[in-house]
Amino acid sequence: MMEVYIGSVLSAMATGVGALPILFFKEVTHRWRDILLALTAGVMMAASTFSLIPEALALSNLFVLCFGVLLGTFTLTLLERYVPHIDLEHTRFNIAMDQKAFLVLAAITLHNLPEGLSVGVSYASGHDELGGLIAFAIGIQNAPEGFLIALFLINQQVSRWKAFLLASLTGAVEIVTAVLGYHLTSFVSGLVPYGLSFAAGAMLFIVYKELIPESHGDGHEKAATFSFIIGLLIMVSLIQWFG
Repeated sequence: MMEVYIGSVLSAMATGVGALPILFFKEVTHRWRDILLALTAGVMMAASTFSLIPEALALSNLFVLCFGVLLGTFTLTLLERYVPHIDLEHTRFNIAMDQKAFLVLAAITLHNLPEGLSVGVSYASGHDELGGLIAFAIGIQNAPEGFLIALFLINQQVSRWKAFLLASLTGAVEIVTAVLGYHLTSFVSGLVPYGLSFAAGAMLFIVYKELIPESHGDGHEKAATFSFIIGLLIMVSLIQWFG
């Protein structure tokens, strides 16, 4: 149980760590932004396809895997549809400044829910190495996300310290969902492969729907592509060494 708390807290804290540079500067080039997003996409892709999915198959069968992946995908689709999603830099909504910032924070926070669940479920699978790997992958994803959220808030005239604190808090929900996912699978053992599959579907949705398109939107496709591959190889190497 202690490993769940440590892993989820460290993973959630990565959001604040990523937002730290915002205290010193407030601009980042589109090129580096795209490289960070693509690196994140590669790490999450490898975590889903080489850790979560194989583990779910080993614990259950193809039906459970497909059901869980589709459920995770549909859940994120519903969040995209019913929660106002505002692009961090290309906002076109004519709404008040404070309301805009609130909606962005709400959308990012809700998107973090399945990430925390994936950490808790991974630890509950009985393989501590898997839990650590998934917590690491989510933490890697959280760092650039925290930076981009804080950057957006500063562009909305929010003070640097307040932007840093708000960005850090968006990752805190992962601690709650990680503990919830761990306890649910502890009481219902058959839920583990469903949870792993659900987390894989949610992560794959984020990769293909959010991260890859965002990293290819400003003319830096080649750099983003290489960054994606490097991120994938980094995660595969970690799985090979510690998995």
